[in-house]
Amino acid sequence: MKITLEELTAFTAVVDTGSITAAAAQLGQTTSGVSRALGRLEEKLATTLLQRTTRRTELTEEGNTFLAQARKILAAVDDAEEQMAVRRQQPAGRLRVNAAVPYMLHVVVPLVADFRAQYPAIALELNSSDEIIDLLEHRTDIAIRIGALQDSTLHARPLGSNGLRLLASPAYLKAHGRPKNVAALVANHRLLGFTQPASLNRWPVRDADGNDLQITPSLLASSGETLRQLALAGVGVVCLADFLTRTDRAAGTLVQVLPRETLDVRQPVHAVYYRNTQLAARIACFLDFMGARLADHAD
Repeated sequence: MKITLEELTAFTAVVDTGSITAAAAQLGQTTSGVSRALGRLEEKLATTLLQRTTRRTELTEEGNTFLAQARKILAAVDDAEEQMAVRRQQPAGRLRVNAAVPYMLHVVVPLVADFRAQYPAIALELNSSDEIIDLLEHRTDIAIRIGALQDSTLHARPLGSNGLRLLASPAYLKAHGRPKNVAALVANHRLLGFTQPASLNRWPVRDADGNDLQITPSLLASSGETLRQLALAGVGVVCLADFLTRTDRAAGTLVQVLPRETLDVRQPVHAVYYRNTQLAARIACFLDFMGARLADHAD
């Protein structure tokens, strides 16, 4: 008997989600249906692909080897379907996009409705992670990354850049006063920073030695969105990218601190992806759409 796409899909979904129950929810199927598909696949291959316990599911050595081939087969089917859609001049297929939580919420999500209106045949899957992910491992077509790129194996398309500003709420500044210079900022104010990387705690103002100010935060958070909420609550002063605070600045709920001392430091934004030659239509149209929209909304 031949292996079916249903069986391969069930297998990869169980691996990706970590359990048969989660895979069934993702696929919109019953738990028993996914379990039977996985059982048929192991029977046809005459091997155990997954070790299943009541708590978790782990790949066997044979399963790990077969997983790479299963992903290639499913990707080839996706590409074949897309090529047929391209013939009809309508990009289609599933498009998996990853971005840090703040960028996803403040930049990507507001544009989704317009993108879907233009490309209704593309099924978007939006995933968020504040850490850099492996695109192949997470089955991601496009990852949007902020800051300097490190992975030379990826192809990248610039999507613009964002300035950095020191910000605080009016309530915080009323209670603690506006710092008149960098020395006063460091000495008298609560500075909120990132847990990692340390470069995010280097602020675009000069210290006493003429270098970028490396702060020692009084409170740390892993996400820019968390720091934004803390600043809005009047907890302290933050340094955040413009995309994250554009609405707050327009509403006056966050105001800039030391604007004259702030240097014009910009964080580049790139979309990274593995494919380059004959770039998939669904990826190309998303890159074109985002590039045009971000150019229109640049600070």
